Amino acid sequence: MDKLIIRKIEEGDMAELAAIEAESFSTPWSEQSFRELLSLDYAHYLVALYDGELAGSAGMRVICDEGNIDNVVVKPTLRGKGIANELIAELIKLGDSMGVVAYSLEVRVSNASAIHVYEKNGFVNEGIRPRFYEKPVEDAMIMWRR
Repeated sequence: MDKLIIRKIEEGDMAELAAIEAESFSTPWSEQSFRELLSLDYAHYLVALYDGELAGSAGMRVICDEGNIDNVVVKPTLRGKGIANELIAELIKLGDSMGVVAYSLEVRVSNASAIHVYEKNGFVNEGIRPRFYEKPVEDAMIMWRR
């Protein structure tokens, strides 16, 4: 996939990422939400550029030796190209280099395509958080990679 570049998030990415979030989620992160991440030393966020276009992002917060992946988004017009898979794989490489030994995340139980990407990267279902999501209210599957 020579069209794809993954790098750390930068200040100039914020507005476009917020727009991708608004296209993708019923409760999107704002430009300010992304901006606040830059000041957190335990937050590690990556962006994907596909043919030079900002295609999405993924991030995690590392506490002790665990990484919680709390945001993965790909621009709707660029989905199905393996971008989310590459973002997750790069996050795991980054976490492994920092001594992370376990990764967790929550995903809507109805989001089969995301669940498939996570399973491809070694995550397994370890439980349900009832009514975790809003707009619409839905359970979250708790997935771990240990």
